[in-house]
Amino acid sequence: MGKNKLERFDEIATYDHVVQPKFADIFQKDHPLKGKWASDFFKNDNPVVLELACGKGEYAVGMARKFKNKNFIGIDIKGARIWRGAKTVVEEGLDNVGFIRTRIEVIESFFAAGEVSEIWITFPDPQLKKAKKRLTSSIYLERFRNFLSKDGSVNLKTDNKVMYHFTKDLIALNQLEILRDTGNLYESEILDDVLSIRTFYESMWLEQGLEINFVSFKLNQDGKVIENPPTEEE
Repeated sequence: MGKNKLERFDEIATYDHVVQPKFADIFQKDHPLKGKWASDFFKNDNPVVLELACGKGEYAVGMARKFKNKNFIGIDIKGARIWRGAKTVVEEGLDNVGFIRTRIEVIESFFAAGEVSEIWITFPDPQLKKAKKRLTSSIYLERFRNFLSKDGSVNLKTDNKVMYHFTKDLIALNQLEILRDTGNLYESEILDDVLSIRTFYESMWLEQGLEINFVSFKLNQDGKVIENPPTEEE
């Protein structure tokens, strides 16, 4: 492990806005902040918005700059990546952004029913050979539904057509309500100041001429999310 990475781990350990629980403390157990993120962590009653697999937290930080009346939490297992976003929060004096260093598989240990108003999934690993590991698979959507508010939304932004169409097919199969959708965001009329926030990878994909896909949808509060039939590649 490089010296810089160790230094970053040491630095984020001093940040009050970064939560790093031990796996044993949250595996099949509730985190002490579950149901209390707004009141106890952010000290307000504003809506809580998540960025999953946040990397450097560019989207969480970007939205936090625009919406002071919302709380944003970036979640990722990579501490060296979270460091950049966490440090930006300190440098800019933002008080509505936090980070959780953990695996998304145990996300239900952190959030109570109805606690989260929005979920953003920005340029996730498309898991081309393991559809069940995609963050919009039925497994994950079932987890998200347990803490997403009734009117909450799931937002996917991706350069990967397989991920995009997989998600669209699952939405159709489960008759979920689509709020906004485009296969080419930067040529679309839905582009706004939030969707214009760019991550490092997004800028790179755009420079390579790739189209950016976006779909926002609601989760039904009852029934079970049905998975897409596997393709030959999966």
